[in-house]
Amino acid sequence: MATALTTLRTTIATALTNTDVWNTYAFPPSVITVNSVIVAPSDPYLVPSNNSQASISPMANFKIIMTVPMLDNEGNLNGIEDTIVAVFNKLASSSIVFNITGASAPTVLDAASGAMLTSDFSITVLTSWS
Repeated sequence: MATALTTLRTTIATALTNTDVWNTYAFPPSVITVNSVIVAPSDPYLVPSNNSQASISPMANFKIIMTVPMLDNEGNLNGIEDTIVAVFNKLASSSIVFNITGASAPTVLDAASGAMLTSDFSITVLTSWS
């Protein structure tokens, strides 16, 4: 059975929780912080399976955004690689049925909270119109 769209982001964020390592958000926060994992809608967000049958479950697309602090060149790459592996393993061990793309190349993000290194996964999850 597909998870309801109205609770899907929270379900994914709960599966990715790692309290002593990173902050997990079920939405894009107003201030992005280092050591965080963010579940954000991707584009397209919802993909209906059949436009004439509202009872057929749609696919929901999300970006799982991971951030670590900017350190020296080796330190930040090690940090983002460790986070990518940990996030993938948390998704794989969850009960969520999903398709995932590869992790994006690490990039520098200059946010209000400072410079950080970021990478993301795109995932697709079967959901329901509720």
